[in-house]
Amino acid sequence: MIELFLQNLAAQDALLVTVHDSRGSVPREAGAWMAVFADHTVGTVGGGQLEWQAIQAARQQLMTGELTQLRRYPLGPTLGQCCGGEMTLLFERVGAVDAPALAQRLAAAQAHWPRVALFGGGHVGRALVTVLQTLPLRLHWIDSRDEIFPPDVPTQVLCEHSQPVQAAVADLAPGALVVIMSFSHAEDLDVVAACLLRQRQQADLPFIGLIGSRTKWASFSHRLQERGFGPQELARVTCPIGVPGIVGKAPAVIAVAVAAQLLQVVGQTSSGRS
Repeated sequence: MIELFLQNLAAQDALLVTVHDSRGSVPREAGAWMAVFADHTVGTVGGGQLEWQAIQAARQQLMTGELTQLRRYPLGPTLGQCCGGEMTLLFERVGAVDAPALAQRLAAAQAHWPRVALFGGGHVGRALVTVLQTLPLRLHWIDSRDEIFPPDVPTQVLCEHSQPVQAAVADLAPGALVVIMSFSHAEDLDVVAACLLRQRQQADLPFIGLIGSRTKWASFSHRLQERGFGPQELARVTCPIGVPGIVGKAPAVIAVAVAAQLLQVVGQTSSGRS
């Protein structure tokens, strides 16, 4: 989304609308943004009527050149929305000359996003990346095969070729949510073992998810026990992955189920810190 914003900004100015602060129940958090161009928008500050009014205000400022930087929107009394909270939006006129600074600023905001480490660039892995790149997550995408990654990936996706693939586990960021779906069961097993060993030593991987069936996990459990991992350690692995109740084995279906599960884990982890 940042890339699309900056590409469009090369051709025409925009009003960058950012949630400056909020109070009570509101549709988006501080830092959420929307770029308003003369004929289209990129991003969203949410809220239906709120966003519509913000777009109208931004386009009016684009036409007149006048700029009111901060605008307060009481959602209930003024906009008739049931949220009942209050949002203050920051309006900034930006152009092509501002693109480098904006790229740094918006990328810096992503530094606080949770991290996901994805092992595997096959059909399901690619489908999962398609979903995850639209979410407030940073993605570390790892595979042992050459030329497996697509040529264009968003700024929040870091691609790494690792041979052997499990060697990348040692360098994962603390707190990374690990999803394992390589092209090889042997690689899957080695990555799971490396994650469990790191968890034993550092206890900093809150989620280790493995694609597969219960039968696959039964086989893996036996092999991991032979490598010295006990029942409590094996219980750290989620297999099969994906929220329950979603039926289907198509890559896109699996990707949606796994993405939903990762968001659940992020929510639980955030609640545990608060």
